[in-house]
Amino acid sequence: MAEAATHELPRGQRLIVTVGIMAAVLLQVLDTTIANVALPHMQASLNATQDTINWVLTSYIVASAIALPISGWLADRVGRKRLLLISVVVFTLASVLCATATALGEMVFFRALQGVGGAFIVPLAQATLFDINPREKHGQAMALFGGGVMIGPIMGPVLGGWLTDNYNWRWVFLVNLPVGIICILIMSQFMPEGEKHKRRFDMFGFALLAISLGALQFCLDRGQQNDWFSSWETIIEAGLAIAAGWMFLVHMVTAEHPLFDRVIFKDRNFATSLVFMAVTGVLLLAGLALLPPLLQNMYGYSVLQSGFLTAPRGIGTLVSMLIAGRMTGRMDARILVGIGVILMGLSLYMMTGFAIDQPSRPVIESGVVQGLGLGLIFVPLQTLAFETLSARFRTTGAALLNLSRNIGGSIGISVVSTELVRLTQVSHADIAAHVTQRNIPSIDPALLENLGRYGNVALAYMNAEITRQAVFIAYLDDFKMMMIITFAILPLLFFMKRGKKADETPLVHMD
Repeated sequence: MAEAATHELPRGQRLIVTVGIMAAVLLQVLDTTIANVALPHMQASLNATQDTINWVLTSYIVASAIALPISGWLADRVGRKRLLLISVVVFTLASVLCATATALGEMVFFRALQGVGGAFIVPLAQATLFDINPREKHGQAMALFGGGVMIGPIMGPVLGGWLTDNYNWRWVFLVNLPVGIICILIMSQFMPEGEKHKRRFDMFGFALLAISLGALQFCLDRGQQNDWFSSWETIIEAGLAIAAGWMFLVHMVTAEHPLFDRVIFKDRNFATSLVFMAVTGVLLLAGLALLPPLLQNMYGYSVLQSGFLTAPRGIGTLVSMLIAGRMTGRMDARILVGIGVILMGLSLYMMTGFAIDQPSRPVIESGVVQGLGLGLIFVPLQTLAFETLSARFRTTGAALLNLSRNIGGSIGISVVSTELVRLTQVSHADIAAHVTQRNIPSIDPALLENLGRYGNVALAYMNAEITRQAVFIAYLDDFKMMMIITFAILPLLFFMKRGKKADETPLVHMD
């Protein structure tokens, strides 16, 4: 007998609520990447420098990371519907304020406010989709949810580039207004009321986690421009992240009323899914950080052209999510995740074979395979994570999964960006060592000296070509590193088990 939804709705109302929720999810997810391509235009309008304009991105990421962990407690306290409505209202108003900003300080503050409002949207939306759908529909619900979460970061730069080129960078934020209003109207009218539970708030634990997450995000975001640990700022940020994180873990184990109920981490599927989701964040966001610059800087494509070349990845994701949504529940979800990991690794292997003068076809083919892999990982993984978890923990669980994905993505972007610089230097030195008079006899120092300034031009041209080749090799090495990480997580599947009906008895501590 099929298990009923926690909040059963008529089919038409369930569809309307789903549309409103997914529109809100797309709002939040798009804004994680849509502003990136508009930064150069913002820099001129806001009188910012190259270093300070990055605070527009950093403030959003840090504020979102700090607010995300308390989604579960706030949802229990004020109700899921009310919190989701407040979140969308704050996010929409902050978007309008961002569009009207005239100075960098204003923009950073409004982006932080936008990050706080957006932090709660995704976990609340995910938990609501679980609640309004019966268990046999959870796979399809997660396919729909995953479509928004995975396609958003891919489409963000394309939409942001188009709006900036054809209109103005302020439209990157103003586009959120009509969508936000529609979401608010739909959810206020049709979304079911959630249960409220009075639960003690662990202020000390939250403060420790907030310091750790904030310091970690600052460290990862600013580390490369500060030359990592040669800067006292990065050393302090890393020290704060480690110290506060360690204290938070000790507090979680010993406190009578911790921020997250310890029972949630005893669920083997959920705990393993946290690790998987972190790696998924690396593959999704780090891949997006590498591919567009490769296409634009090495192959000469425009922002829009590179966006269209990464679009097949999104198409592959949508196709595999539809397949996974129907297959989840009919076959072991661990097999689907395993196939997805293998396809993801295969796509990265294909990318290690890119040539410096190739057409666009290999990029499209590897993108489709990668999209198929991402979809097969994401949908059944979400279902596995919540399959044995009590409904009471869904909002907190969704928040932790999204936090894990965001942290994995931030770490992944920092690692691949740092490795790209390091590997470029290594490859440049290696190639330059082979460009000698013995290997290339035509290089005659006397001839170059007689050519005067033209000899210097010839040397500069040679150095530029060596640098171009070195950067390209570094990109390929980064793809290889991501491929190794992908295949390394396959054994984690053996720690997961088939889902059983979760015990719905409330397990959280009550006042």
